[in-house]
Amino acid sequence: MDSREHVLVYAPNGIGENFIKQLQAKQIPFAVMVNSKVQQRRMEQLGIKLILRVNTKDHSKWVIPEMTIRAVYMFENSVTLCCRFIQICRQWTLRPLFVVTKSVNPRLIYKALGADYVIYTNRDQVSFLLEEGEE
Repeated sequence: MDSREHVLVYAPNGIGENFIKQLQAKQIPFAVMVNSKVQQRRMEQLGIKLILRVNTKDHSKWVIPEMTIRAVYMFENSVTLCCRFIQICRQWTLRPLFVVTKSVNPRLIYKALGADYVIYTNRDQVSFLLEEGEE
């Protein structure tokens, strides 16, 4: 694996896929986390090469990826699954962990689990996430 710092992304929805396209356009090294074959196939269709398939149910299989993580961006599709990914990623890195959600309700839960930033948006465009310090 290369030695560059990678942005780690969980993108189970359109807003997350838009974010991935922005990472690709800016040539920012990144990896995508998935937890199913369906998600993996979708990411492959988007041309993503670095995909981490995570078994979110088996704690013993949460293996730290062989890369330096620059930041983690999670795009909420399910509160339960997002919580699980926060728990996993918090074990992997102390770098900034962002959760992007369209719901204001789970904000305190995500913070309690270790999210550094919980960003509420009702837009599908999140280019503002890369405007500060990710270039």
